[in-house]
Amino acid sequence: MITLISGTNRNDSNTLKVAQHYYEVLKEKGVEANFLSLKDLEVHYRSEDLIKAEERWLIPSDKFIFIIPEYNGSFPGILKTMIDHTDIRRCWWNKKALLVGLASGRGGNARGLDHFSNILHYLKVHVHYNKLPLSKIHEELDMNSRFAHTATQELIKYQVEDFLAF
Repeated sequence: MITLISGTNRNDSNTLKVAQHYYEVLKEKGVEANFLSLKDLEVHYRSEDLIKAEERWLIPSDKFIFIIPEYNGSFPGILKTMIDHTDIRRCWWNKKALLVGLASGRGGNARGLDHFSNILHYLKVHVHYNKLPLSKIHEELDMNSRFAHTATQELIKYQVEDFLAF
């Protein structure tokens, strides 16, 4: 099972829009996936909601797709907080992850993806080599929150196909 994680709790975020696109790509490929948004999930302690998310999505999943925005040169603290309050061994050990970064600047959160990769490696997660940094995300998404550039859509499809074979 694959769980897609939108790595921020901000309302109306581009991260959620990109995560929704990845979810749709998986559905088009006939892949059953779960969608976990941190927007309405209490993760500052081992809340009932977090424990339910663990049992329903994190523990049963063998693969994760993380959509991660750039926050101050790295990734959102809320994502790390969520991980810190989960059952590390049952949720993360020996599982696989695909990382997607996004930023309004030109780096696509490459630094944050590397930082998050290091944390996942510590948690014994196997990180897929193709980390996609989406730069200038405000130019990538059109008024309907869809990817405006065909080249980006193709990169995403290739990345997902490669991850499914991983």
